[in-house]
Amino acid sequence: MQIGRFPSSRHRFRNQLIKAFRVRSRSLLWQTVEHLNGKHTSPPMRALLRLRRRLPLPLTARLSFFSSEPHEIPTIYSFLQPSIFAPRPRPQPPPPPSPPAHDTAPRKTLPVADAEALESDLLAAVAEDRTDDAWLAFKSLAASSRPPSPRAAAALVSHLAGAGGAHHRLGLKRAFAAAVFLLEKSPHAAPVPEPAIGALFSALAAAGSAAPALALARAMLRCGRRLPAFPVWGHPLIELTRDDAGAFAAFLKVFDEACKLVVGEKAPAEAAAMRPDLTACNAVLAGCCRRLGSVADAERVLETMSAIGVSPDVESFGSLAFLYAWRGVSSRVDELDTLLDALGFSKKGFFKNLVSGYLKSSNFESVSSLILRAVKEHRVGYGNVFDQESYSEVAQCFVDHARIRELAQLIIQAQEIELTQQPMSVEDSVGFGIVNACVELGLLNKAHSILDEMTAQGASVGLGVYSSILKAYCKEQKTAEAAQLVAEISAAGLQLDAGSYDALIDASMTAHDFQSAFALFKDMREARLPELRSSYLTIMTSLTENNRPGLMASFLDSVVDDPRIEIATHDWNSIIHAFCKVGRLEDARRTYRRMVFLRFEPNNQTYLSLINGYVSAEKYFNVLILWTEVRRKGTEFNHELIDAFLYALVKGGFFDMAMQVIDKAQEFKIFLDKWRYKQAFMETHKKLKVAKLRKRNFRKMEALIAFKNWAGLNT
Repeated sequence: MQIGRFPSSRHRFRNQLIKAFRVRSRSLLWQTVEHLNGKHTSPPMRALLRLRRRLPLPLTARLSFFSSEPHEIPTIYSFLQPSIFAPRPRPQPPPPPSPPAHDTAPRKTLPVADAEALESDLLAAVAEDRTDDAWLAFKSLAASSRPPSPRAAAALVSHLAGAGGAHHRLGLKRAFAAAVFLLEKSPHAAPVPEPAIGALFSALAAAGSAAPALALARAMLRCGRRLPAFPVWGHPLIELTRDDAGAFAAFLKVFDEACKLVVGEKAPAEAAAMRPDLTACNAVLAGCCRRLGSVADAERVLETMSAIGVSPDVESFGSLAFLYAWRGVSSRVDELDTLLDALGFSKKGFFKNLVSGYLKSSNFESVSSLILRAVKEHRVGYGNVFDQESYSEVAQCFVDHARIRELAQLIIQAQEIELTQQPMSVEDSVGFGIVNACVELGLLNKAHSILDEMTAQGASVGLGVYSSILKAYCKEQKTAEAAQLVAEISAAGLQLDAGSYDALIDASMTAHDFQSAFALFKDMREARLPELRSSYLTIMTSLTENNRPGLMASFLDSVVDDPRIEIATHDWNSIIHAFCKVGRLEDARRTYRRMVFLRFEPNNQTYLSLINGYVSAEKYFNVLILWTEVRRKGTEFNHELIDAFLYALVKGGFFDMAMQVIDKAQEFKIFLDKWRYKQAFMETHKKLKVAKLRKRNFRKMEALIAFKNWAGLNT
């Protein structure tokens, strides 16, 4: 079979797919062929299939070029033509031009010494970034009978291709002209080494110059030399032409010619280096399928892949599925479907591409049928049937064509199927996928219209369909719309999930509607939802950020007995710290007492918050009482707590308790900075006289003397 004359019959299409998978199991594919052909396969065809020749099919000289019109650029022989990067207009074909003068004019013979000197000058000019001098040396060599060596050519082309600034475009022109000239005129086997060719193609791709890049590729094909490795020139060309249908059509012709050379290459190693890899072939196939929309071109590329020994994969079949769905070739879709089953490939990408193809052709009925089929075949635990990109594409296309009713019907039918399957998460449902896609696309009103349409059709709307809209209303602070939707959910007899409640509570807290948040949390508890922790933290965090310790204490007290909420010491610490921060020390003390009464164990952070609050209000006696209590409990002291107690007691003048703190520090081997407490004493008790204390309180006097001796205040 010849690639250029691809048959249109079903039997030959099947044979082509089988040849593409020659490296796979023979028995598996033979079963697939038997299934596709049935009893109507002729004996000669069966014999041909059994033969299963391992040699690739030849690409003969009759391999036809692709039908798309290429961007033609005339071959450049002059180095001074300024318009080589722009496709020239095509008026009525002029008479054939006379051959360029330099093609017929005899070249002057240059002595070897002079040629070597010129080449040395060229290399020196490149090394010293003297572009014009390098170009003049190259022109002199090119005009003689001794063209530059591959080493000099590589240096020049790479240098010119990498020229920057104002010389960038001129450098590209010169590099292109030099490369074309050397490919066509140089006697060397590889006149421009692969690195230099790669640098030039990359520079042309970066400049978006498709026409000269294609012309350079044609020059490589035309010169009759071995092609460089495909990644060197093919990959830049693919990237350069993939978004331009005309340029891509021209590239297809180049790709076709290159593959003929690969098939004709007798040395396996050379053929392997020249062969396009699977990624490149898939990119070319995708261009035919998605950019050109040509069934003939796509199937010709598929046959070319078979001929050069590149087996298609899931991505290849995905591109074909998109094309056949777009062009309405249902028989090909069925054959691909069966082949994927036989090969054991996942159909997730296959379904995704079919949906995209059907949408492109506005075949909405096929889109709905395919989605429902995918839901039926979906296995719970394997994630969503389709990804967010597919759902967004479906939602956008249906909405653009005013097909809200059809979307609602699709969700209703999908829900009926989903109810018969094992339980799945809300996010895995089709309804959630489509409605959430509308929300993500900014079509919130359209999403609500889908709900209204479903209700109008008498369908029970699943919670997953409501959930995405409700969260979007909460995110946009549309509390009125959210409240209306909650009422609709309740009227439908549905129970909100924890995620929806959390979104509503977060919106209420953001709007400072604390009472609504408390009411919602109460509803969550009464609905016996198992997960309350997230919403609890949302409320507590927001109240902390808004400095509402009173509401924090009230809320915590109301939920402290709920076993679903793991309340710990740090929750009480947050309230105590918030009270101390706003100066409500009595409330902080009361919260501390409540915490101890409920048998939550205070920690160092609890005491630090209280001490700092008392010191800020200069209530040092409260620190004294707290120290007595903490000391009696036998708390494990750290440096921070010892320091806070000692500083506060010194500021308050309770030197007997201060000495107890010092004793504890020595017991736990905690280092204390005496200078800090000496400063605290001097700031508060500088005028305190020991003689006056002796008359009033002998024990206090002794404690004062002991502290001053410890702090070094008596020296």
